[in-house]
Amino acid sequence: QVQLVETGGGLVQPGGSLRLSCAASGSIFSIHTMGWYRQAPGKQRELVAVITSGGSTNYADSVKGRFTISRDNAKNTVALQMNALKPEDTAVYYCYAYYIATLKTYWGQGTQVTVSS
Repeated sequence: QVQLVETGGGLVQPGGSLRLSCAASGSIFSIHTMGWYRQAPGKQRELVAVITSGGSTNYADSVKGRFTISRDNAKNTVALQMNALKPEDTAVYYCYAYYIATLKTYWGQGTQVTVSS
């Protein structure tokens, strides 16, 4: 059974930084795409950033220039470095992994990020 475990959420002041990490385990197949979504209270889940196994990245316009996604293919991990955080970044952040061999997507349990003074 594939499992994704996220770490690194918490409370930070506006302008501060946080680093989220996610580790996937339980599959013999390679992960094609990993990324992060977030969901704020009363809002739909939205894409934050995605990275392919080849290193191609895509970001939501709202986080470009502030967030950086990276991954370690050998370790099946993905990280999200978040800088210059704003109160509107407050949300539960979910890691996901897409396995092209099985056409399945798996999700982490979510980690809370709160940006507040």
